[in-house]
Amino acid sequence: MPEPYIVSAFNLSAASENKIHDDTVARRFGFTGALVPGVEVYAYACHPAVRRWGRAWLEHGAAECRFQSPVYDGDRVTVEAEETAGALRLTVRRGETLCATGRAWMPADAAPAPGETRWQPPPASRPPASEASLAPGTWLGTMPFAVTEEGLTEYLAAVREADPIYAAEGLAHPGLLLRLCNQALVQNVVLGPWIHVGSTVRNLRLARVGDALTVRAEVAENTERKGHRLVELDAWVLNGEGAAVAQVRHTAIWRPRQAA
Repeated sequence: MPEPYIVSAFNLSAASENKIHDDTVARRFGFTGALVPGVEVYAYACHPAVRRWGRAWLEHGAAECRFQSPVYDGDRVTVEAEETAGALRLTVRRGETLCATGRAWMPADAAPAPGETRWQPPPASRPPASEASLAPGTWLGTMPFAVTEEGLTEYLAAVREADPIYAAEGLAHPGLLLRLCNQALVQNVVLGPWIHVGSTVRNLRLARVGDALTVRAEVAENTERKGHRLVELDAWVLNGEGAAVAQVRHTAIWRPRQAA
């Protein structure tokens, strides 16, 4: 097994609209404190994949990650990777608590191409999140996000990324790409406290400093599970030329049972 990757977790979203990242609100939902976003936990989990396959994984690797238990600001997080059947089995823990599981691999099949996607600009006035506003078949779009050198430097520091490849080559971090998929929800509907619970990602090409990235996401499912309302998005991250950078199946609890 490769050596564990250890990182001090940091809550990038303490001031965000999603109050699950606020200590007071998170405690009302039964948590110890504000949750570190799942997209950042995914960022930590990507480190062993890049260490194993390098730039090639950022260009056309794949990963899936599911979140079982919260990570809190300041937690000492350990990411372990075990090579099995050509893939890396990933676990993320804080102490003895299992926080996330997943795997990373290099797909052997051809990269998928987007079918007919629709760029739906975010509405000037967002409707409340609901079964209607997040109905299956609904398209959600994001405004362009410019990848700048300054922004990338700040993000790499915030996720405590130790691999020099991103700064040296001006490459967007995979966690940053997944963070944009959250914006497909945030820019289109008004949400209460909500929780990202997992994603499956297929990297398709490098995203670089200078790119203007957008997300086009179709609501695939809006279901109830154990009292939670969950939404699943089929999302494509595109660069300014319209080329697909990543394909993502993104799952979130948009209305926790505690808020029902």
